[in-house]
Amino acid sequence: MSSPTKKYIFSEFMNKESIAPEQPSQSLDGSDQVAVRQDKLLRMRKEGVDPFRTNWDQTHVSTEAIGLLSEDEEQGPEVSVAGRIVAFRLMGKASFLKILDRSGKIQSYVRRDEIGEDQYASFKKLDLGDFIGIRGPLFRTKTGEVTIRAKEYKLVSKALRPLPEKWHGLTDNEQIYRQRYLDLIVNDDSRHRFRGRSEIIREIREFFWSRDFLEVETPMLQAVSGGATARPFRTHFNALDCDFSMRIALELHLKRLLVGGFDRVFEVGRVFRNEGLSRRHNPEFTMLEAYQAYSDYRGMMELTQSLIQHVADKAIGSLTIERTEGEPIELSGQWREAKYKDLIIDAVGQEDWFELAKSEKLKKCKDMGIEVNPELEDFEVTNDVFEKVIEHTLIQPTFVTHIPRELCPLAKITESDPSTIDVFELCINGQEIAPAYSEQNDPDVQREAFMIQAGEETQELDEDFLTALEHGMPPAGGMGMGIDRLVIFLTNAANIRDTMIIFNIMICNTSINPFTVNANAHNQ
Repeated sequence: MSSPTKKYIFSEFMNKESIAPEQPSQSLDGSDQVAVRQDKLLRMRKEGVDPFRTNWDQTHVSTEAIGLLSEDEEQGPEVSVAGRIVAFRLMGKASFLKILDRSGKIQSYVRRDEIGEDQYASFKKLDLGDFIGIRGPLFRTKTGEVTIRAKEYKLVSKALRPLPEKWHGLTDNEQIYRQRYLDLIVNDDSRHRFRGRSEIIREIREFFWSRDFLEVETPMLQAVSGGATARPFRTHFNALDCDFSMRIALELHLKRLLVGGFDRVFEVGRVFRNEGLSRRHNPEFTMLEAYQAYSDYRGMMELTQSLIQHVADKAIGSLTIERTEGEPIELSGQWREAKYKDLIIDAVGQEDWFELAKSEKLKKCKDMGIEVNPELEDFEVTNDVFEKVIEHTLIQPTFVTHIPRELCPLAKITESDPSTIDVFELCINGQEIAPAYSEQNDPDVQREAFMIQAGEETQELDEDFLTALEHGMPPAGGMGMGIDRLVIFLTNAANIRDTMIIFNIMICNTSINPFTVNANAHNQ
């Protein structure tokens, strides 16, 4: 069994050398440590020192500093860095520590003879989690690690609570999502994933800017909720004494811009759907939507494939995406196309599936061991089969084309098959990543489709959007992509919550476990 001292000092030095007993507070439990740290702060303030009012002039971040010393050099220039203490090895006359900044970690060596006896005595009172600034020349240790030989240090912010101890870290999922900031301190993978998310979004923007798309921002509060079949979050606008909805999609406002003459537009924005929770669904998520005039769903195929290839190459550095299980995903070359109806017929082994009555389809599903809600509409039964039997098998990029027209009222009907629409759903890694349409721009056909859905209470009728269409919208292709799902795929995350900085749902005071809630939401 490890000693109490080792329990709380987490250090990458521990497997090399023992921990000196200079920090007795580290053996205390969490509440006692808080009390000890509060006492240190009070003493500092009595001495006229307030670490919360100090600053530090940085010259480099850790990775920049490390890069200044080539492999064949033993000594380097002077640098000034700042960050959080995440590893500490205190000794009698000299100590090692590591600090964490936005770019990574760097080691520092602090000697009593170098900084003075009084400063060293104060240094030994620092705690894990404290923020400090360090200035000094670089050198390479006997083990080859680039290290700062401290000439000067300064405490710039005191941590009043202990960090999670290294060896067990954050193992409680609820705590990880409630206190993401702690996860980011102790978990390198989480920091890398969120940095990767930022780079992915940056490259998405770079791609569209390179193709002369205009980036726009559309309203989050909407008087009429539309653009998707989903349940919105409602709120009340006191100034106007009327209800508004948080948007469930970006689509209808972006199409208004096509009417207005902007023929290439895109938006990266948050949307909100008051529905289920799962590994793939969250009520608040980030969507990309893009619309290009004088194009169609096939034009969107090229755009979507080129976009994902660009992002993978620039942000991830490879067109081959490794998976924790099974073969890697290959993004290069030409991606597969498959018609929705063909996939269904192959899965159920029945050529006349689409001619069968709903009751016969339900019987076939039962025979195949597929649980389907008998209250679903006919087309929903078929789509349930697709989601439960087919979708998870589509690991390599696959454009699933010509889905039933009932599934989307905003797309053009296929001329050769009026039961389908000119749509694809891109599936990668066993889930839908991006749907795209040949956008419906006939106001009469659009109104009819809206009326059908409005009658089923699945879509509100947006009269202003229909009025906009009557003023004329050019033919266009449109594409939507769930950014969170893209990040899951490209960074090999376990679930959607691992791609989000803060999972606010976890902060809610409820007896319901969010991890066990069934999702009924549409694609994100």
